[in-house]
Amino acid sequence: MNEFEINIKAKRYCSINELDEADRRLLEAANMATKTSYAPYSRFNVGSAVLLENGEIITGSNQENNAYPSGLCAERVAVFYANAKYPNVAIKAIAISSAVDNKINDSEVYPCGSCRQVLVESENRQDTKIKLIMGGAKSIIVIDSVSLMLPFTFDLDKMLDSKES
Repeated sequence: MNEFEINIKAKRYCSINELDEADRRLLEAANMATKTSYAPYSRFNVGSAVLLENGEIITGSNQENNAYPSGLCAERVAVFYANAKYPNVAIKAIAISSAVDNKINDSEVYPCGSCRQVLVESENRQDTKIKLIMGGAKSIIVIDSVSLMLPFTFDLDKMLDSKES
């Protein structure tokens, strides 16, 4: 047996004002997107904003449904819409924010496992890193690549390798 550690580098900010202008604009767009969330069951409004290589910002918000799991997370709403509207334009960054009762939560919010998988596949498909900005009113975490959030990703190459064995 070999034991090993996986470490990631992340930056933590205490205020949106500490971010550079592009990241601040993207997080502000995610904050605004929380207002379009449909979350009558959880009351946990999530917004996301995707920055594309062409400068466009696409937003998304979580959309719940009482027939769980028929809803969709904010991150996937934004990424799928961006890919549908601009299929050949790379995603540079994604910001995620959450709110309850129209107030941005103090702590940052993290993508769920399904969203992490979609984000990693987007990164792999475009063969460039996607910066991830996870925002809160008093704590913001930024990492340089979404793949750092899912080090043991479900990967097509690994599936094909196992079929060849």
